[in-house]
Amino acid sequence: MQIDRNKASGFTLIEMMIVVVVIAVLAAIAIPAYQKYVMESRRTAAKTALFDLASREEKYYSTNNQYTNTLSELGYNTTAATITVPNGNAATDYYTISVALTGATTANTNFKATATTLNTQTSDTYCGNYSLTDLGAQANTGSQTTGCW
Repeated sequence: MQIDRNKASGFTLIEMMIVVVVIAVLAAIAIPAYQKYVMESRRTAAKTALFDLASREEKYYSTNNQYTNTLSELGYNTTAATITVPNGNAATDYYTISVALTGATTANTNFKATATTLNTQTSDTYCGNYSLTDLGAQANTGSQTTGCW
């Protein structure tokens, strides 16, 4: 049997470049879409943490007739003024959750809970920080003021 040395096998440079371009186009579409969904899921985790905090505030109010800005009094295992979402590691978390009293200082009749972006989530300028008051008023600091959270 004689081998034909003129017949090449494998891929040409043009074929390889076409594959590289197709992969680059797919990556250019897929990566931003993935990052968008990741940021949305992080916002959901922060919103859940804020609603949990608001629920604890209401429970505290029902027994003490006032709100508190001390997280340990709300049942959180911390002495800090903030908690982080999702797991308490400030180096890798995406939001800090804090609460401030907004009513008269002697009455403590109002509060405002805020989720502030942290670490990689700070690039989420579309939605920004999110806040919730005891009256249920919700707001955010991003460029999109509605439908974001």
